[in-house]
Amino acid sequence: PGLYVLAIAFALEVSVGKTNTVMALNGSNVLLPCTFTTCIGFQDLIFTWYFNSTELIYHGKIKSKASEPVLVGRNPRVEFVGSTTGKENNISIVLKDVELSDAGKYTCHVLNPKEKKAQHNATIFLTVVHKMEETDNTVTLIIVGVVGGLIGLLILFMLVKRVVLFIIKKTQDGKKECLVSSSGNDNTENGLAGSKAEQKTPPKA
Repeated sequence: PGLYVLAIAFALEVSVGKTNTVMALNGSNVLLPCTFTTCIGFQDLIFTWYFNSTELIYHGKIKSKASEPVLVGRNPRVEFVGSTTGKENNISIVLKDVELSDAGKYTCHVLNPKEKKAQHNATIFLTVVHKMEETDNTVTLIIVGVVGGLIGLLILFMLVKRVVLFIIKKTQDGKKECLVSSSGNDNTENGLAGSKAEQKTPPKA
């Protein structure tokens, strides 16, 4: 029984990606990502998006893996941009004309009836700013300078490494040539016989 409960717990997972914070510019459109995975499949799956846990801003229903979601209800400023017939069960939405009052917590809920009413969710936090913060140019220049210097050092190191490897290769090639030529003589019977004969000849004379 314990294992069965564990399997059910991991049957469906909801995710908002690597980071759960999003920054948007006042007046722009912002993507709120959400995907889900399920091992046991789904039938008549229900998903909802809430703002600050209470305000329902999107409600959709998915009949099966072969069908796209059907809209049940939504806030006029919210548009569904996901797809569930592809590889990933994507139930992402876009919030249009973001206002400062839109900043807060957005929760993506997924309910799969196949899972005995177990509900799963993932949360994303939206920050709305008047303008994107401009970084201090001096800091940027220092960073660029440091990075540029590091890249320069890296290129220099790679060039030196190449030259060293080239010299080593040439040296090894030279040794190989020596080995090849000497082993070539050793393996030639005539050469051996000839050299033996040559070595024996001077003492006789």
